[in-house]
Amino acid sequence: MKVSFGSNKLKKQMSSASEIKRAFGVFAKKIQQRLDEMLTSPNLAVLRKIPAANCHPLKGNLQGEWAVDISGNYRIIFEPDQDPLPRMENGEIEIIKITDIKILRTTDYH
Repeated sequence: MKVSFGSNKLKKQMSSASEIKRAFGVFAKKIQQRLDEMLTSPNLAVLRKIPAANCHPLKGNLQGEWAVDISGNYRIIFEPDQDPLPRMENGEIEIIKITDIKILRTTDYH
């Protein structure tokens, strides 16, 4: 997928293995792994099939955003970055057609 970032700071933090390590410390290896999975997945449907990533849509006030797991509570939060969003007849997002995402933040939202 094509991956963009919600801020220049986040883009810099995720620009290389050394920057990831500097910014995220003990989570660096998992963040690099998830970023690699995002970059090599052709679409969101493929990313959702990676068990360790646990890619899932968020609910409530975070509706429209998605997350992948880094640790028990830590997540990379992203959103589909396509306009308009491809939708099926029932109104749900057609995840196989989501090929661009924007990483918004890393957080412990629990």
